[in-house]
Amino acid sequence: MINIAKKKRIVIKLGTSTLTHKTGKLNIRRMTNLVRILADLHNAGRELLLVSSGAVAMGVGRLNMIERPKDTPTKQAVAAVGQCELMHFYEDMFGKYNVAVAQILLTKAVLNDDRLPHIQNTIRRLLEMGVIPIINENDTVAIDELELEIGENDSLAATVAAAMGADLLIIMSDIEGLYSADPRTNTDAEVIRVVEHIDKAIEEMAGGAGSSFGTGGMATKIHAAKIATENGVDMVIMNGREPEKLYALFDGEAIGTHFLA
Repeated sequence: MINIAKKKRIVIKLGTSTLTHKTGKLNIRRMTNLVRILADLHNAGRELLLVSSGAVAMGVGRLNMIERPKDTPTKQAVAAVGQCELMHFYEDMFGKYNVAVAQILLTKAVLNDDRLPHIQNTIRRLLEMGVIPIINENDTVAIDELELEIGENDSLAATVAAAMGADLLIIMSDIEGLYSADPRTNTDAEVIRVVEHIDKAIEEMAGGAGSSFGTGGMATKIHAAKIATENGVDMVIMNGREPEKLYALFDGEAIGTHFLA
């Protein structure tokens, strides 16, 4: 298992299923608890970077749409509305604990060209100032996540973790971790607690996307784990529906699946 207690710079990816109800609207109780815990971890001296999904889902909820739009321009428009909702929530909730947040919208392009040092400098300075960066893909100009069947925010989180020299990446989703088989169809499926090497057998355990408002699945999380671990970053997949388990994780309990760098 990973020695979580010694990790200081931590990237936490929050999936849509963690942020919202099945309706697509914000899960206020869960997110209130999550922000309280994150603020506490921040107060304890940890440098936190949040990679937050949910812009499209919250836009769907804000606009009272029945389902996630299918054409890219509408997805982009809905994401623009939802991003405002998302940041308003984070700013309001973290503000109650006197923790400042900042919005950073990225694309794959800027993470892979000569603009990367500017991003790194900005985030480092924010962390020095005690600010929690809230990172998302810039859906207005970056359509990779919106057009693919399987989204890329897991990979975005891993890429950010690698670029910022993070000690740990935590992906919070709607599942306990990587299972030995699909738990929805196999009652004998068990959570794999430690993955030392990602081989073909591990990749074959990955399934499809989960909730109807999210875009990710276990496949994107395994891909993210490869990015993170190959760049020296440990990673944990855990259930985001029980935020209190973050305390148990940092206390050394066996929570989720640990991928070793």
